Amino acid sequence: MLRELYLLSAGAAQSVAVAVIPAFRAAAGAEVHATFRTVGVLKEMVLAAEPCDVLVSTAAMLDDFARDGRVLPASIRTLGRVQTGIAVRSDEPLPPIGNRALLRASLVAATGIYLPDPERATAGIHFVKVLRELGLHDDLAPRLHGYPNGARAMEALASSRGSGLIGGTQVTEINATPGVTLVGTLPAPFELATTYAVAVCSSAHEPELAQRFVQMLAGPDALELRSQAGFEV
Repeated sequence: MLRELYLLSAGAAQSVAVAVIPAFRAAAGAEVHATFRTVGVLKEMVLAAEPCDVLVSTAAMLDDFARDGRVLPASIRTLGRVQTGIAVRSDEPLPPIGNRALLRASLVAATGIYLPDPERATAGIHFVKVLRELGLHDDLAPRLHGYPNGARAMEALASSRGSGLIGGTQVTEINATPGVTLVGTLPAPFELATTYAVAVCSSAHEPELAQRFVQMLAGPDALELRSQAGFEV
């Protein structure tokens, strides 16, 4: 009978985790039950004592949970930083976003904007903040299309119809989605680089097994994988 490991992960790390799981399953003889959600939802799940052996989230959240005794402090490993970027469908021209004025003009020209949950997703919260700082939120609100996470938002953008549609989320979620292209990261002063980390949950049923997954995900063997996904390592 296979051993079991419960993974709760932010969507920014989904592509890397999915790539690592088969090798872990073969090496450890364990089945991984992976759940990918926004950081806000992950926090709710951990606080609700949902099954969790390994948690991937922002480094800031893991530090908070370490202080609260919800993850093992010594187990925390950094995965890297992830920038927030702009995407378009792959058959669309790349809009200019290299500075404040160009970004503003491209957002104004967009016929629709796809983004993750603006209340519980790291990139969604930030993107709405950018729209407010540019004085565009109220005017563009009818064009916003929110989704539970960045992966879903990018999948919807990839399958969309019409021209002039853009998306905003973390670059790892853009890079992992067929049919969309990364235009670039948000320009100064709107850039957002979020550091993600992984840790063993204090409630882990098999801490040694969980630590083995942490080492596989955050270790040197997965360095190239994380870099290719869009992590700055």
